[in-house]
Amino acid sequence: MKDNAFGPISGSTILNGVSGKKAIVMAANVRIAAVAKGIFQAAKDTDSAVIMELARSECDLKGGYTGMTPKDFSSKMNAAAQAVKFDVWALHADHITIKKGDAAEVEGTKQLIDAQVQAGYTSFAIDASHLFNFEGKTVREELEDNIRVTTELARYIKSRMNNREFGLEVEVGEIGRKDTGGLILTKPEEAVEYIRALNENNVFPHALAIANGSTHGHTYDALGNVVEQLSIDIPQTKAIAEALRKNKLHVGIAQHGITGTPRELINLHFPKGDIIKGNVGTFWQDVAFNTFKIYEPALYKEIQDWTLEKYRPLNPGKKDRQIFDGNCKMAIKEFYKQIYSVEEATEQAMVAMAYAESLLFFRAFGAYGSALAVRKSSQ
Repeated sequence: MKDNAFGPISGSTILNGVSGKKAIVMAANVRIAAVAKGIFQAAKDTDSAVIMELARSECDLKGGYTGMTPKDFSSKMNAAAQAVKFDVWALHADHITIKKGDAAEVEGTKQLIDAQVQAGYTSFAIDASHLFNFEGKTVREELEDNIRVTTELARYIKSRMNNREFGLEVEVGEIGRKDTGGLILTKPEEAVEYIRALNENNVFPHALAIANGSTHGHTYDALGNVVEQLSIDIPQTKAIAEALRKNKLHVGIAQHGITGTPRELINLHFPKGDIIKGNVGTFWQDVAFNTFKIYEPALYKEIQDWTLEKYRPLNPGKKDRQIFDGNCKMAIKEFYKQIYSVEEATEQAMVAMAYAESLLFFRAFGAYGSALAVRKSSQ
């Protein structure tokens, strides 16, 4: 499939390879790189395809809030895959987010894409879902700016990849957006019109992220305690997938915001095959920080104190637990040197924890053996 036996392969190869199968490919947002080795080892032992990703906010030209540039992230993920010797994975640019859609923002985004391509990324997610015209008289008019910017950036990626295959994810409906009635869900007709318009522009995504009740990160109760996320609307997700199929639009659904969703619910109720990519992000950060609590208590306290001191004034009325959980990701860049110079035993514990948790995710996603399916499909 590739010259470098353990380097990343195209996201299109992976997503096309699982097409038609009752499987979801896990996409892991690895904010603290040590967990990657555990994820890769579990992927190898279960022969599960996997995608390693970071969003624009997490990893950009200035390091995002993880402290990693695209080159840094690529280097760390390639090293982990090489150490484990696992071959069916993609390097994905999650949430290349566009919020204004003006010329300056688009140009800055192209510079980020240049860096990602140069770093060896094999898959990209354009997120222009924030560009929504509430005064549009038709669905097409409401989505016009999203379609325009997504088309321009998809064409740019294609030109920069220089005829190399790549995975493409796009987004309709902003994840976690609310109005007075609660979370706003993507309608089947919006998904159909969006993908149809992109196809008309000769843009053919492999995955579509939708707003179906999920939110990024943790969900909290009124007292600020973390609760299980049970808000993902399964019937709506199935309806969107069915509408896409009926209209002969060949794209699977990317499920965002899985952290906090009980894995037994994923295992029993997620429509595998309709959903083909499942993003797990904050969960892996939790694995690292929970390990620090035991193995690096002084470092953990430093991170905790810094986060609360900085973000408590910005979150009046919230409990410390919620303030820390919601903002500790911002400490990763601040404590980058300490995090990447922890004791070997700490790193081994993070790897072991990530390994065990990945086994459960791969099982719940129906992903065991999916790497073999990818290998066969690309022969």
